[in-house]
Amino acid sequence: MRVERLQTEFDIDLKWTHFPLHPSTPEAGLTLEQLFAGRQMDIPASKARMVRLMAEEGLDYGDRTMTYNSRLAQEMAKWAESEKGTQGIHRALFRAYFVDGLNLSEISVLVTIAGQLGLSEDEAFEVLRTRSSRESVDADWTRSQRLGVTGVPTFRIDKHVAEGAHPYEMLEKFVVHAGGEKRRL
Repeated sequence: MRVERLQTEFDIDLKWTHFPLHPSTPEAGLTLEQLFAGRQMDIPASKARMVRLMAEEGLDYGDRTMTYNSRLAQEMAKWAESEKGTQGIHRALFRAYFVDGLNLSEISVLVTIAGQLGLSEDEAFEVLRTRSSRESVDADWTRSQRLGVTGVPTFRIDKHVAEGAHPYEMLEKFVVHAGGEKRRL
């Protein structure tokens, strides 16, 4: 992935900040037509663009027809960041959602993902049942709003911002412009 490549080539620390993407989506989800109702959006063309962008990133992209509320997934990811699953959690959630079309608002789905990453399924269940990461994700949402984030991905280094899926070369220029230094090999 581009982000992993940036981390390898530059002396940067990555901090994931969760963002309220369609937070009013019901637990049962919405079809993409329902989500984008009233907007002038060509869903097949949008899907084709995503397939192309993901292929450039070396990622699969399924034939997604639904969108689901990602709040619980964000809470589990926040917990995983303090566990050994930090690196894999975001990729696993991406795959579950965008490739496999799984409903990330279902606790059983999230617990299974945690287990596949070697995280404790019992702990993941408790985190989700008790909502123990709720305040941390609330803080991320507040930070996102304060920083003016309106979409994902958004990259921020100090006051420099790059929003959207960009080619690696553009992200590299962004990091250099923001003062990032290449690692010495």
